[in-house]
Amino acid sequence: MPTSAGLYNEKQPLRLAKFSDLTESNARQILESLRWPEGAVCPKCGEIGNAKRLKPRQDSKKPVRNGVWKCYGCCEQFSVTVGTVFEDSHIPLHRWLLVAYLMCASKKGMSAHQIHRMLGISYKTVWFMCHRLRFAMSQHGMIDKLRGVVEIDEVYIGPKEKGTGLTGLGRPESKKRPIVSLMERSEAGSRVRSFHVERVTLNNIKPIMKEHVEVGTNVQTDEATVYHWMREDFPAHDVVTHKNKQYSYRTDDGRHVTTNTVEGFFGLVRRSVFGTYHHWGRGYLQQYLNELDFRYNNRKVNDSERTMLALRATEGKRLTLREPRSVSA
Repeated sequence: MPTSAGLYNEKQPLRLAKFSDLTESNARQILESLRWPEGAVCPKCGEIGNAKRLKPRQDSKKPVRNGVWKCYGCCEQFSVTVGTVFEDSHIPLHRWLLVAYLMCASKKGMSAHQIHRMLGISYKTVWFMCHRLRFAMSQHGMIDKLRGVVEIDEVYIGPKEKGTGLTGLGRPESKKRPIVSLMERSEAGSRVRSFHVERVTLNNIKPIMKEHVEVGTNVQTDEATVYHWMREDFPAHDVVTHKNKQYSYRTDDGRHVTTNTVEGFFGLVRRSVFGTYHHWGRGYLQQYLNELDFRYNNRKVNDSERTMLALRATEGKRLTLREPRSVSA
């Protein structure tokens, strides 16, 4: 049976078979090693290493639950799930870790109904578990701003529209939902941040750019008029003119101008919708984008390491059933 120390052995990663065999004790040990590498941390007073695990006694009238710690600084009791998306959940912790692995290991995602059929947990419970984990994946890696070369483009997700061309896309009466993605391209690799907006307009895109893109960044877009304002705040703005069958070129100073990287990511988004989820509710669309961004930005690590990154991100985030999931909801 794997131990917490084995998680960091790249030669023996935790694969699906091992995640399936985890017991509640193993799962708790794994989460404790991820959250408390230097010793148990009291969520009440913040003291480190001054807590002891309580052992349940069978003869006690009020036996303590497994995994409960007691802080000797403030005398409060706590467990490793306090302050995470797992708090107050009646689902066993080893089931949580297995669901997290399935979500992180599937390139185009895994639907809640598929997990429901595989694990025998009710669909409504799995649906909420998945959204809790997606909420944990949000804000991951968004501390610093994008820099260097940033591609920007939009895609519309939803049912096919009647008629030809782009008529009706993004309009209030249309069922298609616009997504704007910012793709940082560098020698170390690319990373993306995606946002659901009501409409692709200057008022919706400009605040996103101000918040997530560093001033002076080389911005590369297509010829859409909504991006014309960028020359004021981002003088290094290169344009790819698709209507002239232009998709990639190099400038005089050697810059490679293209939006192919972000459009390749949009291909993954489309396949996730059509092949896995089939439909994204308007109020939850941003949650699904958080999941796709997280997997894409951590695509160079194996499934086990990606799952560990997701579990580390569960700290400090809570999601209730009635809480709004999207700024556009």
